[in-house]
Amino acid sequence: MSAKRSVRVLSGALATMGALHFLRPKPFDGIVPRSLPGSARTWTYVSGAAELGCVAAVAHPRTRRAGALVTAGLFVGVFPANLRMAADFRRKPLPLRLIAYGRLPLQIPLVAWALRVRREAGE
Repeated sequence: MSAKRSVRVLSGALATMGALHFLRPKPFDGIVPRSLPGSARTWTYVSGAAELGCVAAVAHPRTRRAGALVTAGLFVGVFPANLRMAADFRRKPLPLRLIAYGRLPLQIPLVAWALRVRREAGE
């Protein structure tokens, strides 16, 4: 994938997920780790705003390197929510379990993708 296309696809994916945190927050509320203080909805909105902030930073050439690094950090930071979802879905039907468990290793290529965008922005 070309560097420009990679930036567009990453930005689009982040924008979609960030917007969904505000448009359909309930599923996100359900995977917020219980150990976080405050309400799950607040964390859902904070993480959605963080994703939208990453979109803005990655989309703009001047802030792309830093934005892509922050995006990689965001992908690492939301991993506990994916762990919670996998734990909570242990007794769900197989298709739902596969989705929940599939999210865990997906974080690795997402982090690598963000770091690649960062690297390519410096060339």
